[in-house]
Amino acid sequence: MVAARLRDIPPTIFGEMTALALRTGAVNLGQGFPDADGPAEALAAAERALGGGHNQYPPGRGTPALRAAVAAHQARHYGLALDPDTEVVVTTGATEAIAAAVLGLVEPGDEVIMLEPFYDSYPAMVRIAGGVRRPLTLAAPDFRLDVAALRAAVTDRTRMVLLNTPHNPTGAVLTRDELAAIADVAIEHDLVVVSDEVYERLTYGVPHTPVATLPGMRERTLTISSIGKSFSFTGWKIGWASGPAHLVDAVYAAKQWLTFTSGGPLQPAAAYALGELDAWPAQLADELRERRDLLVDGLNEVGLPTRAPEGTYFAISDIGGLGWRDGLAFCHALPERAGVVAIPLQVFHDSDAGDQLVRWAFCKRPEVLAEALRRLGAADLRA
Repeated sequence: MVAARLRDIPPTIFGEMTALALRTGAVNLGQGFPDADGPAEALAAAERALGGGHNQYPPGRGTPALRAAVAAHQARHYGLALDPDTEVVVTTGATEAIAAAVLGLVEPGDEVIMLEPFYDSYPAMVRIAGGVRRPLTLAAPDFRLDVAALRAAVTDRTRMVLLNTPHNPTGAVLTRDELAAIADVAIEHDLVVVSDEVYERLTYGVPHTPVATLPGMRERTLTISSIGKSFSFTGWKIGWASGPAHLVDAVYAAKQWLTFTSGGPLQPAAAYALGELDAWPAQLADELRERRDLLVDGLNEVGLPTRAPEGTYFAISDIGGLGWRDGLAFCHALPERAGVVAIPLQVFHDSDAGDQLVRWAFCKRPEVLAEALRRLGAADLRA
């Protein structure tokens, strides 16, 4: 059964579009990875760990130093008190944390509510676990939560709300009122909330509120994050899940049979970054805000209506005004027409709400964004 489910899952769009960028020499504004490394001090900490005997298996739950650093980060920023020994587990990136959470908590036939458009690993893992996804659409142009639709999505089979804020790919940051509506539903129906917050430090003028901080939610929320986005080390693949011990145990029960452990010399470096370089993500967010404005203003000028996101490093354009009805066709044509790669949002939807929407990444150097805009401005983008 699991093998059949795996065969039913299409390949990730990111691999396809990145390969297209490499093949055509296009500017890749598709996959969301920075084109510059994070803080040099963290790189130096990794070098010290490599030379200091941290090259064997770390503990399955993560090194004590990193688990303590995660707990301290959550307490410092959000007032969340965590026991680093029982309420934090280190994973191979946030993607493994999501996979292990779903595998550890979802039984065949359980329903999982997730925000649509969704990061593509969410439906894949729910499918592998034998669960049933129930998408809740964040509709363009504002991408706000429809509370009535949320309540209507709950059935007697609902087990989990799989949340993502700041939200990839729309860049929406859920408000405290929206989170309170989710909390009310979760408490009323005794649901687990798995909250992917990897972009927690990358917001622009609006606060990020972890849903676990709301009344009655700490005991039912598993929070996921990583070093990759906030510190520009996506290739390190150091993530974590935190929350009540019974939910963290469920993650570890699955995680120990996935990678068991990873990142021996990188876990001490991640702990150093979280503890000693806490101001760095705010500096990154300031830089990204400038790049966001550069890209969003430029896209609007070339005839691609684009909303300025509140968080993450992605912006969404509507291509309907150019005569396109299919974002995938637009993105396949774009490298040849303009020498730029974007991601079609329709692959992150069950509904047709994303058919004419595309995503651009602005976590690139300003000169790269400017070149992409120059190419788009010189191209004929009409269908």
